[in-house]
Amino acid sequence: MAAKKATTTKPSTKAASKAKADVPAKASAPKESAANGAAKSSHKSIFFTDSHNPESYSLANQFAENMEFRLAKDKTNFTLRDAYTALALSVRDRMMRKWLRTQQHYTENDVKKVHYLSLEFLMGRLLGNTLINLQYDKECADIMTDIGFNLDQLRESEKDMGLGNGGLGRLAACFVDSMATLGLPAFGYGIRYEYGIFDQDIEKGYQVEHPDNWLKYGCPWEMMRPDLTYRIRFGGTVMTDIDASGRLRFQWTDTDDVWAVAYDIPIPGFKNNTVNNLRLWQAKSTEDFNFDYFNKGDYAAAVADKTTSETISKVLYPNDNIDPGKILRLKQQYFFVSATLQDIIHQYKVNHKTFKKFAEKNAIQLNDTHPSIAIPELMRLLMDEEGLEWDAAWDVTTKTFAYTNHTVMAEALEKWDVPLFEQMLPRHLNIIYEINHRYLEKVRKFYTQPQDIRKIEGMSIVEEGARKRIRMANLAIVGSHSVNGVAALHTHILKTDIFADFYRFEPEKFNNKTNGITQRRWLKEANPYLSDLITSKIGDGWIKDLSKIKGIEKYKSDAKFHDAWNAAKQHCKLNLIQYIESRYPVKINPDSIFDAQVKRMHEYKRQLLNVLHVITLYNRIKDNPQSDFVPRTVMFAGKAAPGYYFAKSVIKLINAVGDIVNNDPDVGDKLKVLFLKNYSVSLAEKIIPASDLSEQTSTAGFEASGTGNMKFQLNGALTIGTMDGANVEIREEVGDDNIFIFGLEADEVVDIKKKGYDPFQYYQGNQELKRVLDMIQYNFFNRNEPGIFKPIFDALVHQGDKYCLLADYESYIQAQDRVAAEFRNKKSWTEKAIINVANVGKFSSDRTIQQYADEIWNVKSVEISE
Repeated sequence: MAAKKATTTKPSTKAASKAKADVPAKASAPKESAANGAAKSSHKSIFFTDSHNPESYSLANQFAENMEFRLAKDKTNFTLRDAYTALALSVRDRMMRKWLRTQQHYTENDVKKVHYLSLEFLMGRLLGNTLINLQYDKECADIMTDIGFNLDQLRESEKDMGLGNGGLGRLAACFVDSMATLGLPAFGYGIRYEYGIFDQDIEKGYQVEHPDNWLKYGCPWEMMRPDLTYRIRFGGTVMTDIDASGRLRFQWTDTDDVWAVAYDIPIPGFKNNTVNNLRLWQAKSTEDFNFDYFNKGDYAAAVADKTTSETISKVLYPNDNIDPGKILRLKQQYFFVSATLQDIIHQYKVNHKTFKKFAEKNAIQLNDTHPSIAIPELMRLLMDEEGLEWDAAWDVTTKTFAYTNHTVMAEALEKWDVPLFEQMLPRHLNIIYEINHRYLEKVRKFYTQPQDIRKIEGMSIVEEGARKRIRMANLAIVGSHSVNGVAALHTHILKTDIFADFYRFEPEKFNNKTNGITQRRWLKEANPYLSDLITSKIGDGWIKDLSKIKGIEKYKSDAKFHDAWNAAKQHCKLNLIQYIESRYPVKINPDSIFDAQVKRMHEYKRQLLNVLHVITLYNRIKDNPQSDFVPRTVMFAGKAAPGYYFAKSVIKLINAVGDIVNNDPDVGDKLKVLFLKNYSVSLAEKIIPASDLSEQTSTAGFEASGTGNMKFQLNGALTIGTMDGANVEIREEVGDDNIFIFGLEADEVVDIKKKGYDPFQYYQGNQELKRVLDMIQYNFFNRNEPGIFKPIFDALVHQGDKYCLLADYESYIQAQDRVAAEFRNKKSWTEKAIINVANVGKFSSDRTIQQYADEIWNVKSVEISE
């Protein structure tokens, strides 16, 4: 990056992406044509018909114009991807009027706005959800039918947006949908990652990472905004001087700079006129090309600045096991919060000349610790750029920010080495030191006893010692007026353990906001069979108010409703079977329990415990192959971080077990084990509606909330899980008889470890468990690669079993036995499934966001006129 002082000059930026066109193929039938090539010219086509009603024709006409004038295609050579792109552009164009009116209303009425800062937005595909929210789904389906395509085929052709990985990003996506549906003035802010996290492939059972080139063909939903470009600064030095009034001023000079260019994605609300905005930042070099190097023949150096600068927005979550990965990750975090805050200030100054009302007009929510560098950055902007004194700037800052914590795991509470911080963000380090000094002065007046010294040290933003580090979670707490957990148990743990000293000092800051999901995507779009059935009985009010789904509970014993319910589930199962059998060499029993554990791969989520159960079932079948077993299909999916070698070894074990189980003639269709690669939102939309059993097996006290558990519940799967995260509240809603709870509770996990947990005793004391672990240890599943699973055995038996798998094994197996027995009773199982769906209303993200709006942000809904 070029070393330059910040200026107000903005570059003219040009979108330069070249899409590789589909090769048109002969279309023998609409289905094949949709999959492989151009539509037959003999199909009835919107290019030649005016038979639609005026409103329908308008969208059809837009589609035709986009196909011809933007894509340069006609009825003889357009492909499925062309049809998707033209339709997406047409729908986006339709949204533009609402989007402009929404933004104009916010500005003209000077409303208070929410700014949701998240390093991830796991949006999935946008077409289906957008059509539902805008009520264009039937109209667009008719247009596609006219040209020989199926709307579902267009939805399948869309690439998932590579903007997130796990629950954190999916929550953010649900939240922006709910904010728009509730009519809240809101912006989402993040990074436009060029390659997402990675595409996951499986080679010889091992996870292999490939670039997720989700922008290969462009993204028709986004709008590049070169007029919204901000300079982001790194490195340099901090100089001080005295201004004319005698005040000490700081100047951050000789910085390496990069541009942040805005890309906007419209987010429509459901059945209203609100279209909010998701603004993503892409890094652009301040110097694209160095002619001096080029003229000397050093062509690589001529573009080196561009390459280095633009790496910032290339990939989500670079491998931070290495120093370059750590540097890039901190750069990403600062890059997007600095651009965001400059943008928020720019918008605020349209209506205001001072910052006295900044906090009255802006609420900024930090989605976990990743954006917490925003706190010293806002201080810097207010003091160094806008001229505020410290006290005034700090008052604005603390009234503006709120912080959501998403983890109780110490290793996930980010800390940055001070030398790295000093090198990259020297001015911010100055500000953090001053924040910490002033805060600890107040803390010392509260904690006055000699034994309180450790509490004060723990509350410090700066971690002292041989390795001096900045604690980003502490910074977020200190600089925010609200700190919330995301489930009742999680918030309790924050108050009584993780942040107990902060809570005693400022209890009014802490509150709970149990997570939620949007029913519009996770039922209305993902499961039309069940959605239509529910609507046929109670109407469609549940789509906007999920509490109304309670109305189906009166049908829990209705035999005809049971039949329709099970038919809807079977449709979903057959669709998933078709997907699996077209990609994997396995035959699935549609009458088996579809047992799913789909989530980010991590030790505390305990996919490994599920594997131990699978091996247990395998042994039982081998011992008594003629016994009447309840057939089961166990499905895993999820990505492991590239540097997380233990999680990757669990993926290998799952595949190794599957190779043995799925090919054993004694097992047949009684048991199948699958690892479905490259988990994504769109794959979840296939797995979750088809599932009978939802595996939520995290060690109690380690999962903040989870939202997968809610998605499965919404689609009629029963939960097997620990008393962890939102499982606790799901149990409260559905009742003890309609969920399968097992294992130690959170306080029991703490207690067993305090007393000296010895997993070897469990290994020796349970012969079924010992047999399973010995099979892993002695290469039963990996005869061609001996020893590769020995680290798994050692971690469980000899190295402390950190997440208490062996302690929970027996209880888990007993719960699974109850699952199998219950599944035999179809009437009872179906009734429990109906009760689960009927009592899912609490877990709508609409409810969660309304609580944020009322209790943290103090933001009101506004109505946008036609």
